Amino acid sequence: MKTLHLHLLKETLATLLVTVAVFTFVLLLGNILKDVLDLLASGRASLPLVGRSVLLLIPFALAFALPIGMLTAALLVFGRLSADGEITALRAGGISLVSAVAPIVGLSIVLAALCAWFNCHVAPASRVAFKQVQHEVLRAKGFSSLVAGRYLDFGSLTLYARAASGTNLSDILVYQVSDGRRNLDLWAPEGIFTLDTNGWPESLTLRDAQGIVSLNNLQVPGFLAEWTTNLTSLRPDALVRPKPSEMTYRQLGDELARRRDSGDALSPIRVQMHRQLSFSFACIGFTLVGIPLGLRAHRRETNVGVAIALLLLMAYYAFIILGQSLETRADLHPHLILWLPNLLFQSVGSWLLLRADGPPR
Repeated sequence: MKTLHLHLLKETLATLLVTVAVFTFVLLLGNILKDVLDLLASGRASLPLVGRSVLLLIPFALAFALPIGMLTAALLVFGRLSADGEITALRAGGISLVSAVAPIVGLSIVLAALCAWFNCHVAPASRVAFKQVQHEVLRAKGFSSLVAGRYLDFGSLTLYARAASGTNLSDILVYQVSDGRRNLDLWAPEGIFTLDTNGWPESLTLRDAQGIVSLNNLQVPGFLAEWTTNLTSLRPDALVRPKPSEMTYRQLGDELARRRDSGDALSPIRVQMHRQLSFSFACIGFTLVGIPLGLRAHRRETNVGVAIALLLLMAYYAFIILGQSLETRADLHPHLILWLPNLLFQSVGSWLLLRADGPPR
């Protein structure tokens, strides 16, 4: 039995390393193309700074790649073993499938603990550190050089300008989100930045702005001859309070206590806390589902296992997206929705595994 366990662990770990590496690269690629390579190509950042940025993005990608990699590894390894007749030989020898795969389930529990560490601490901290690197580029090269054609995040407010000349902007879009609701959506043909002595944005003034504004908690169309807002949230000292999606689990707990004392909405913070925890358990559910589905596939081909993995991921993330989209609806308890895929995958996976552990036919 020990030899069998070591063989299964060796096969699973080897495949896991490859799949995690592939998925990490794929997840990194989008962020690299969006946030890193454009800075390098335009000469706004040095090569070492770009390398540092990529390293800071890896933990964020790993938090997603580990569960995906474990699911794909389970499908590929047990599909290959089934196709080669090794599972049939194992069952003919009187060895229980459940006892044979126990080390693989144990590996998924270890990975779940590792994912919890990444989700609750490492990934959010790395994401904030990555933004700090971006601010270093802004400080070194000047803010106005990065305005045109980019979406800039000023905390709850997002700005886009089609063109920029110094501090003058043209064709500007501004929208603001508060407590998960978009309460400001403006377009203006022109606007101007006011910068402080260090070259950091201090305020933004739009001229002849039109769009949707919030008035007495109602969203109404409006026209503003001149509209000014403060933009100091982009300064590095504002990183002391990151957005909820970029907070560690401990910071979210502190934010929840602060909001409870101030009477602010608690549901968005609860959703973030439960998302970090619930997604950490995805490794266990994916493993329990992946093993019996791999046995049923009876295939050696990698593309079949990857296709099944993608379908299962779509089903899992549908619940995650639903829970996050309802984060402002406290009456629906959206933080509990985030646990439904774990409950579903673990229950169905356990049932399929026990069913597959019957006598050979």
